[in-house]
Amino acid sequence: MSQDAQVVSEQRSRKEAEAAREQDWQLPSFGKELFLGRLRLDLIHPHPRPTEEDRRKGEAFLARLEAFLREAVDPLQIERDAKIPDEVVRGLAELGALGIKVEERYGGLGLSQVNYNRALILAASAHSSISVLLSAHQSIGVPEPVRLFGTEEQKLRFLPGVATDQVSAFLLTEPDVGSDPARMRTTATPTDDGSAYVLNGSKLWTTNGVIADMLVVMAVVPRSEGHRGGITAFVMDAHTPGITVTHRNQFMGLRGIENGVTVFDGVRVPAANRLGEEGRGLKIALQTLNTGRLSLPAICCAAAKWSLKIARQWCNERVQWGKPIGKHEAVAAKVAFIAGMAYGMESIVELASALADDKRNDIRIEAALAKLYTSEMAWLVADELVQLRGGRGFETAASLAARGERPVGAEQLLRDLRINRVFEGSTEIMHLFIAREAVDQHLSVAGGLIDPETDLAGKARAAASASRFYARWLPRLAVGKGQAPTSFEEFGPLAGHLRFVERASRRLARSTFYGMARWQGRLERKQVFLGRIVDIGAELFGISATCVRTQMLLAEQAPEAAGAVELAELFCRGARRRVDLLFHGLWANDDAGNYAAAQRVLGGAYAWAEEGILDPSGDGPMIPARVASGQAAQEATGKKAEDPSAYGATEDADLSMLVGALDDERTGLDEERDAQQADDREDTAAGGGDLTVPPAALHRTRQHQLSSADILVPEVMQDADPAMLVGALDDERTGLDEEGDAAPAERDDLAE
Repeated sequence: MSQDAQVVSEQRSRKEAEAAREQDWQLPSFGKELFLGRLRLDLIHPHPRPTEEDRRKGEAFLARLEAFLREAVDPLQIERDAKIPDEVVRGLAELGALGIKVEERYGGLGLSQVNYNRALILAASAHSSISVLLSAHQSIGVPEPVRLFGTEEQKLRFLPGVATDQVSAFLLTEPDVGSDPARMRTTATPTDDGSAYVLNGSKLWTTNGVIADMLVVMAVVPRSEGHRGGITAFVMDAHTPGITVTHRNQFMGLRGIENGVTVFDGVRVPAANRLGEEGRGLKIALQTLNTGRLSLPAICCAAAKWSLKIARQWCNERVQWGKPIGKHEAVAAKVAFIAGMAYGMESIVELASALADDKRNDIRIEAALAKLYTSEMAWLVADELVQLRGGRGFETAASLAARGERPVGAEQLLRDLRINRVFEGSTEIMHLFIAREAVDQHLSVAGGLIDPETDLAGKARAAASASRFYARWLPRLAVGKGQAPTSFEEFGPLAGHLRFVERASRRLARSTFYGMARWQGRLERKQVFLGRIVDIGAELFGISATCVRTQMLLAEQAPEAAGAVELAELFCRGARRRVDLLFHGLWANDDAGNYAAAQRVLGGAYAWAEEGILDPSGDGPMIPARVASGQAAQEATGKKAEDPSAYGATEDADLSMLVGALDDERTGLDEERDAQQADDREDTAAGGGDLTVPPAALHRTRQHQLSSADILVPEVMQDADPAMLVGALDDERTGLDEEGDAAPAERDDLAE
């Protein structure tokens, strides 16, 4: 592809990515405010509580589910057979576990997100594959998108079945489509009479797809007269003629899931099965995932809670050097980390779920932060558990049982958790997705300055608007409630942690602005910097959730309240240390050098370092063209393979890019090597963050489309008092925090 074609394709993908995301913030968002430097504790405190009816119904269902899982599920059998027994799936259906959130009038249980996640925690503790079965079916499968976007006729037609006995799956990914559906090849061609669409193509990693009864499928509708075209969502019967499962995939973990390759060969689907309008498929997927992403945090929470139980029992029982290993400091540190993280992760899941039920907040950022944070931290927790178990941590549960020991599957936990950092938005994609949402306010007031389609008059209006906004916003980041030693005193011993969050949120907003001023539109390529910004926000959200949940337990005089305060203290102190390190890493890092070295690696400069080994995978492309095009999948059906171009129509179709939405093996947005090297040279020449931007910066030859992290050009400050605005910023490059000097009591020594 020529460089010009790449630029055009990138621009179109970015533009469609913007069209796919929710444009408006009709409800307040705690996460959005946090990134803007405002701790809106009123949005999450007091902690939302379920209704008495939901609590009663939920507890009754959870009791039935727990009894069933104890009696009917043999986790060793699932690992051995790499399959959830049919009788277990039928039993779950009979319990109503396939329709936990589906309203009762459509045949479901009508329970809340909180109870749904508690059910997933229970299921994951029995075997992770069961929780994935339920989650893939309900969170992204047919029930959730039909509940949110289906017509009443579609709800009456589809929901009763999937709420009772029909397993469903969501099909988007293709061999060459991860986070960038611009490459999607599966097409849905309208029939001449408009009554149906004909699907052709193939889908990869179809969790539940091997056994599914119903499917949600994303396919490209070619643009034509009367059809706007674009990626569109369809609900269809998995047993429709022309649908073939050609392969069941096998993975390092989650060995019981039914995940495969599905081929569509002339599959006719009625137009009445189209979900929403043509071209709105990615928007439907993104909005479904706003709450759908909360299932993974619940599964990760289960892993942390189980790890805590095993760590406590093992470190008390195992004796080395004359005392239980938990008495040794090196081991005790790991136990403490697991305990604090288990409580913190559960607090995040509980709050995010309660906010989803409360429906008074936009939770797109909170849900994404929960997914990002818990998937990363659960992996660390499981790794520490394996370390605590020593050789037994590396041994399978079946082998331990065969030797007469308790079958503790620590190694299985590690294997099963690893995918959570990849699917439903890899860590790298989640960083970009959250960063885009976090800077939305900045784009709304200053985006016109960097949009190449904005004329000079529009840029002038944007500059005036931005000047007014930043003249008010920046000074407010200098001083806040977190500097008052008596603020948040209603939180008792945890008040200091919330003061830290308030101060850190303002520092985070200043750091974001400093990055915007330094790199301007190039900030979108500073993905590691943006990742640190998002990780700081995630830690601050975790501290806030933990404090609010603990305060709720204290107010209710819960039996576990005293212990909760101790665990909250443990989690918050650890989180604060991680935040300090992340702030330091914003400006003291090897990012530019690492990128340059990586490009030399990719260019083969260090190929000599690979010598002296064997590569059992062989040579050749990682994804052969016939696989990427879907040709191999078509051939597996035993039918004549079609011309791959017949799937495409992507030049005329919706080239949307789903930023941060779905399972993704890629690492993020494509970066132009030459442009990056030019950026590094400019950074080196600047020697710091010069807030002056030459006029030519507004007229770069590089066509720059408004997208994930494009932000303002600092010349918007021309109408404001420069001394006031610049003075509102502390020296973020050196990591100084003058607020700590203003409140020395809050910069306490965290040592014992």
